[in-house]
Amino acid sequence: MSFTLQPSPPARPNRCQLFGPGSRPAIFEKMAASAADVVNLDLEDAVAPADKAQARKNIIAAVNDIDWGAKTLSVRINGLDTEYWYRDVVDLLENCGERLDLMMIPKVGNAKDIYAVDALVSAIEAATGRKKRIGFEVIIETAAGLAHVEEIAAASPRMQAMNLGAADYAASMGMATTGIGGTQERYYMLENARPDSDGDGAERAMHWADPWHYPTVAIVAACRSHGLLPVDGPYGDFSDDEGFRAQARRAATLGMVGKWAIHPRQVALANEVFTPSEEMLAQARRILEAMEKAQAEGAGAVTLDGKLIDIASIKQARVILGQAELIASGG
Repeated sequence: MSFTLQPSPPARPNRCQLFGPGSRPAIFEKMAASAADVVNLDLEDAVAPADKAQARKNIIAAVNDIDWGAKTLSVRINGLDTEYWYRDVVDLLENCGERLDLMMIPKVGNAKDIYAVDALVSAIEAATGRKKRIGFEVIIETAAGLAHVEEIAAASPRMQAMNLGAADYAASMGMATTGIGGTQERYYMLENARPDSDGDGAERAMHWADPWHYPTVAIVAACRSHGLLPVDGPYGDFSDDEGFRAQARRAATLGMVGKWAIHPRQVALANEVFTPSEEMLAQARRILEAMEKAQAEGAGAVTLDGKLIDIASIKQARVILGQAELIASGG
C-alpha cells in the first residue's frame, strides 16, 4: 500500500440517479417520491434553448417547495462552452435555499473547468451567506475529459462524484456507434477460422466486447484515488430491462457505485443491481468469520469452499458489507 492512502468517498447511497428535465415540472413530485437515491434536475441536454430560462425558474421553485426527503438533490447546469451556464449558477445559488446539495457539471475537459465554476460558486456563497457548501459532480463525456480524468478528480474539495456520459463520449471520440451505452453490434471479435468437413468456411462464433471498459476503469481509478463516487451513466433503451441489468452489473463489477435512470422503470433495476444481495452478504460474513478464525490460529490465509482467501478477501468482504450498511442507514 502506498504511504498516500486513498480518502473515503462521501458516505451516502448513490445506487440510482433519476434524471428529469427542468422544463417538465409536472414530474418533479413523482421524482421526489421515487426510490432513487439521487435526483438530477436537468438544465442541459434535455431542455431546448428557448426553454432554458423557464426551466431554471421551475427548478428553483421545486428545490424550495418540494419535500425531497433524504434524497441527494442535484441540478445539471449547462456546459461551460455555452452562454447559459453562468446564469444557471447565479440564479440557482441566489434563489435556492439550503436544500440543494450538488451541481452537476457536464462535458468537463480539465481541472480549469472545475476552477472556473468553483470561483463563481465561492463568490456567490460568500455574497449570499450560504451556510452549506455546494458539492460538485461531473460528467466525463469527451476525449479531453478522459485524457484529464485524474486532474479533474483532484480539482476541487467540492468534488463528490464522477459520471460516465457514454453518448457524448462516443461522439467526441468519433466512435461509430448510435446506441447510448450497452453492447454495440459492430464491436465484436470472431473465433479463429477453421475449415469444415466440406472444405467451406465454417460458421464462426462471435464474441461481444465491451466498448466502455477503458473509460469505466479510468473513472473508477481516479475516483477511488481521490475519494469520489464513480457512477455509470445512461442506458438509452429504457424498454430493455435485461440490457440495462447487464450494463449495470458490469459497472458494479468494475467498481462503480450506481447508475443513471432516464426513465422511472430503470430506478428499481439500478437499485436491484447496486444493492448487495443476501447471498453476497452471507458469503462476505463467512469470509470474515473464516479469516478471523485463521488469524486466531496464526494463519494469514485459509481455504473456504475450495478457494484461497486472505487479507485481501477481508477488504473485499468489508466493501460489500459496508455498502449494505450505508444503504440501510440511508447514508
